[in-house]
Amino acid sequence: MNKVSVPEGVSGDWKVTRFTVTEDDEKMERIRSMFSFSSRGRCVPAGVYTKLTRHGYLVMSDTPDEMRDHCIFIYNAKGHVLINGLGLGVVLQSCLEKPEVTHATVIEKSPDVIALVGTHYQEKYGDRLTIINADALEWIPPKNVRYGAVWHDIWDDLCEDNLSQMQTLHRRYGRKTDWQGSWGKEICKRGY
Repeated sequence: MNKVSVPEGVSGDWKVTRFTVTEDDEKMERIRSMFSFSSRGRCVPAGVYTKLTRHGYLVMSDTPDEMRDHCIFIYNAKGHVLINGLGLGVVLQSCLEKPEVTHATVIEKSPDVIALVGTHYQEKYGDRLTIINADALEWIPPKNVRYGAVWHDIWDDLCEDNLSQMQTLHRRYGRKTDWQGSWGKEICKRGY
């Protein structure tokens, strides 16, 4: 998985910006992660990254830990994939870099995220990508389409409250895909 190349910009309440983690920042975060149960040992190495925020609140970044959260889906992605939630496009980009993925359909609720992030990927991947402005919890997939893999990533935070929505989405796509998963589902089940 590679860092994203989405340009910086603003659309409505959403913003894409680059940020730098210094070596001192990395050292402090490593120390903090040793004493924090909620960090689960996560630490951002020094480097330049991209983040997506809404009202200044971090929603997604292309840090190594965040990218690792999606590796299971990227591994299973093949054929026509469906991604619920565009975010920064980390998952989308990784899928479309795989030769086994022929097409990606993304369901994204926010027109601002589509304007800010989606247009970049539409230009980059052309007709291999379809972005639909809809709520993943309400959108009904076409009857004649089967997906090689489906990924649900529509939550800004991980919490147990997401589990009921995950179950709804997994039921909706259970017979329409060979494999599906939800971002952070196991973490939510453990109650972090």
